[in-house]
Amino acid sequence: MSYTRGVLGRRTAATRFDLLAAEFGTTARTVQRLFREYVGVGPKWVIRRHRAHEAAVRAEDGDWSALAAELGYSDQAHLIREFTTAVGTPPARHARQEATP
Repeated sequence: MSYTRGVLGRRTAATRFDLLAAEFGTTARTVQRLFREYVGVGPKWVIRRHRAHEAAVRAEDGDWSALAAELGYSDQAHLIREFTTAVGTPPARHARQEATP
């Protein structure tokens, strides 16, 4: 499985559950069923939340296209759309609000 450096240098798993399935020698559908059974939501939801959280923590960087590529988004607009849906504000506004004491 491929890994990327996440918040505070931690290793975070790849953002595609089909890679997780391949890592464990099972099918993507089996991973979906296991997530639903043990986590209560599908892997796609977990991945989206993880990526939005990573983006929120790293939003002060302001380089949205680089961050989008690192987190596995197809482009900057995709990152901004999903971030806004998950957090409720666009990433630039979120970064400004977090920087304000």
